[in-house]
Amino acid sequence: MTTVAELLKLKDEQHRVPHTIGPNQMVIEAITLMANKNIGAVPVVRDGKVVGIVSERDYVRKMELKGRASVGTPISDIMTHDVKTVDSHRTVGECMKIMTDHRLRHLPVVDDGQLVGLLSIGDLVKEAIAEQARLIEKMQEYIRGESY
Repeated sequence: MTTVAELLKLKDEQHRVPHTIGPNQMVIEAITLMANKNIGAVPVVRDGKVVGIVSERDYVRKMELKGRASVGTPISDIMTHDVKTVDSHRTVGECMKIMTDHRLRHLPVVDDGQLVGLLSIGDLVKEAIAEQARLIEKMQEYIRGESY
């Protein structure tokens, strides 16, 4: 099965290195970044370490529905603090299980304490479908007697 490291290498250059934001920056900066980069979440990093993640879901639930102002509210007020992460040695299947079990849409990848990537559920589903297609092709080759 494909590892996270392999999957990160397949991502286009624009999405390979995750965009980040600091916990003391304002919410308006995070939503502007997400809108400009067409992304749904941003890891929150302090001194090179992931301390949280802020998503469109956080914004809607913790800002819009409560009538708070994006300009004067720091990211630390709305970010998810208990962020789940994986290392690059995990498999796509393991990541899908973590995301399903915890109802996540984004999963930061951390190696040796440093953020090295960000996976979306879309990244994982796309790769799972590709893996299934490769397996089906190999099975068809075997049935036709083309594989030894």
